[in-house]
Amino acid sequence: MSEEQEYHGEKYEKEEEKSEKEHEKDEKGHWEEKWHRDPLSAARWAIILIWAGIALLIANNLPFLAGLEWLDGWGLAFAGAGVILLLEVVVRVLVPAYRRAVSGILILAAVFLGIGLGGLFGWEVTGALVLIAVGGGMLLRSFMRRR
Repeated sequence: MSEEQEYHGEKYEKEEEKSEKEHEKDEKGHWEEKWHRDPLSAARWAIILIWAGIALLIANNLPFLAGLEWLDGWGLAFAGAGVILLLEVVVRVLVPAYRRAVSGILILAAVFLGIGLGGLFGWEVTGALVLIAVGGGMLLRSFMRRR
């Protein structure tokens, strides 16, 4: 290989490394920017995980709750997650800076509440109520859009 070919090869490798580093920087900046724009979404899952851990500790390790047969750790965790999601919806509706579409969050909240309360009321009742709530929310949203 001639010296000129080696020079161009090294130059090409350096340019390639430089463009790769810029691409990585852009990707990292994109994700960081996304979380800075919507810190509510980032906090939502962290709070849900913390709540689930607390709920499991409470339901499984406190002796005075052992007599409460209806208290299931996972049910409590899912019901709490549903409530947390509903609180996020309230914040998104009331605070203009965080305003975004909330229908997906509402559906997930209804499902989580349904799973959480299914052990308490029975899935036959809770499942029907979840379906009614999701359908009613969709219907209400369709009427609100037309105005």
